[in-house]
Amino acid sequence: MTFSIFEGQEASQVIFQFKAKPPAVNFKLTGETDGIFQIQSDGLLYHNKALDREKRAVHRLQVSTLDAQGATVEGPVPITIEVKDINDNRPMFLQQKYEGSVRQNSRPGKPFMYVNATDLDDPATPNGQLIYEIVIQLPKINNVMYFQINNKTGGISLTVDGSRELDPLKNPSYNLVVSVKDMGGQNENSFSDSTSVDIIVKENIWKAPEPVEIVENSIDPHPIKITQYVFYATATDEGGKWLSVPLEIRVKVKDINDNPPTCPSTVTVFEVQENENIGSNIGTFIAHDEDEENTVNSILGYRIVDQNPKFPKEGLFLVQTYSGVFQLAAQSLKKQDTPQYNLTVEVADKDFKTLCDVQIHVIDINDQIPIFEKSDYGILTLAEDTAVGSTILTIQATDADEPFTGSSKILYSITQGDSDGRLGVDTDPQTNAGYVIIKKPLDFETAAIHDIVFQAENPEPLVYGVNYNTSSTATFKLIVTDVNEAPVFSQRIYQAKVREDVAIGTEVGNVTARDPENLDISYSLRDDRRGWLKIDPVTGQISTRAPLDREAESMYVVHVVATEIGGSYLSSIASFHLTLSDVNDNPPRLAKDDPGLFLCHPLQTTGSVIFEATDDDQQSFLGPQFTFSLDSEFLQNNWEVSKINGTHARLSTKHTNFEERVYNVPIRIKDGGRPPLERVVSLPVIFCKCVDGSCFLPAGHHSGMPTVGMAVGILLTTFLVIGIILAVVFIRIKKNGGKDNVETAQASEAQPLKN
Repeated sequence: MTFSIFEGQEASQVIFQFKAKPPAVNFKLTGETDGIFQIQSDGLLYHNKALDREKRAVHRLQVSTLDAQGATVEGPVPITIEVKDINDNRPMFLQQKYEGSVRQNSRPGKPFMYVNATDLDDPATPNGQLIYEIVIQLPKINNVMYFQINNKTGGISLTVDGSRELDPLKNPSYNLVVSVKDMGGQNENSFSDSTSVDIIVKENIWKAPEPVEIVENSIDPHPIKITQYVFYATATDEGGKWLSVPLEIRVKVKDINDNPPTCPSTVTVFEVQENENIGSNIGTFIAHDEDEENTVNSILGYRIVDQNPKFPKEGLFLVQTYSGVFQLAAQSLKKQDTPQYNLTVEVADKDFKTLCDVQIHVIDINDQIPIFEKSDYGILTLAEDTAVGSTILTIQATDADEPFTGSSKILYSITQGDSDGRLGVDTDPQTNAGYVIIKKPLDFETAAIHDIVFQAENPEPLVYGVNYNTSSTATFKLIVTDVNEAPVFSQRIYQAKVREDVAIGTEVGNVTARDPENLDISYSLRDDRRGWLKIDPVTGQISTRAPLDREAESMYVVHVVATEIGGSYLSSIASFHLTLSDVNDNPPRLAKDDPGLFLCHPLQTTGSVIFEATDDDQQSFLGPQFTFSLDSEFLQNNWEVSKINGTHARLSTKHTNFEERVYNVPIRIKDGGRPPLERVVSLPVIFCKCVDGSCFLPAGHHSGMPTVGMAVGILLTTFLVIGIILAVVFIRIKKNGGKDNVETAQASEAQPLKN
């Protein structure tokens, strides 16, 4: 028999239960037990310790049965215990440090050294499968990896960038940190180890010669032939094929000192705090020289040649000769003495000198505390209804630090006597005056007397050793007098929610108000437009006094008035918002009173019309879910109704034998409410002649319209009246025309002749 057991399992794990045949009464276990495996007299095989595959991967045992005298009855039977591996060993590098070398321009991808690690776990399982990785390369120039590693073999080689860029003159050595992980590196619980790899970069044998130097401004006999500064050399075989990459030959122009030092800017500005210690670093002055770096031609020396002003003394500053570091040399500075120093600095190389300007600004430090002009601002009496925002007092402190800086700006705070934050102090940025302002309403009932303590401070911290004291505090007594005040509601808006079908008299909410003078309060409602609510004048309990209707108003807003009883009968108002939740109390109906449905007569084939239903209740997010049916069975011979969706249905004819008239079809519509409601609606369908797809209805006699005979009579009468009017007008025109002619003639005869 063969059993497989994972290593590391807890002790006393049962492996198998053996059975004995008479006359056997006991069992015996032999073989490679290692003191781990045991068998009980009843044949129960178990292990009393955790197994370790790395110590023994296979245990070969034998089981025998014994009689009462200890003689073997059956067996021995061979038993094989295979110990299955778990990941209980971390990988380990064979060396804590590896060393290797590589020549520059070596072929990328070809290993030049190996690192090796081992893992005691089973290599046939992921537990023993190792993955190598380079985690650090030093130096890492431009964030480019010059080395790579085969993650399975541990072979280290150059990358393409490394083959091209490695140069022992630039970086003769590199250090790598290589890690190894088991579990194929794919498991977050895998173990790992790391090692250091030092790599020496050796020169390539095939290399360019040293640069050729030519002195600029040479006075040697001319011409000097320098046809090019950079050229290339190649090595080829007999066939002209390159044996290696071309070598670049550079001609280096040898520098002479032909450039003077230059200042970094027109004026270089440094800042130093007053009271700085002698030797304090003020800043670094760095000039430039266009000559070759790191040569005698570009090495610069610094020297202060002038200080202005020279107060309180000359030589307050020094500059280190070669580093350009400015330091405080003689004593601490005070901005009140001189806020700015102008220095002239000489910068020189071996042949040239340049003068540069440096300004040093002395920065004020907060070494002065604010001091109140007086320590007690007396007593002030105010009514508790003094308006919020009122300025009730002006306080003043001064600070000797530099004006308009964080060291001299004053911030006032109230440290005692105003725990509710009813007062505040605003600072005038120009004068540092403090204006004491009422931020919250005063309250006689809460506190009638306020013993105020003001504190004046700077936004900038004080320097070490300087502390605020009583000079920065002042006192003030505020006495608040009582004023009759209106009741105060516990909240400005009260909200409640009920079903729209609650019974009359149901309590829907409660409001509470308090009178500051502890007077009794009476409650009343205002703006109860629909007369739905009532309020208990004593308790503030609000209840219904009429049926509610969400479809009429889904949120009902009324105002509650709290009036004090006695005193001045002052009152205050709060809002009560009652949200009505919907119940299914509206049956379905047609979406349009006149749906305008028609079918062209005569029908050539069965036809259909589509109609829509709705109701006034609040709908779910799925929308209405109506069902449709004919209200009468005898209609089923002529019509049928089919549902299209939750709101639309199709009414179809079952034959074509319909008259040219209006049919009112009774439709039963049922909603999906709980409980559901239904309604029978009359759906008018017109059968009419159609013109261009539209229904054409001939004009019929309607009440209030004249008959044909009446219309003819009215028309003839109208013509007769028009004729009479025209005749009268013609006769009058005729008569007036003759009279005008006689008058004209008479006028002519009476007119005297003129020369």
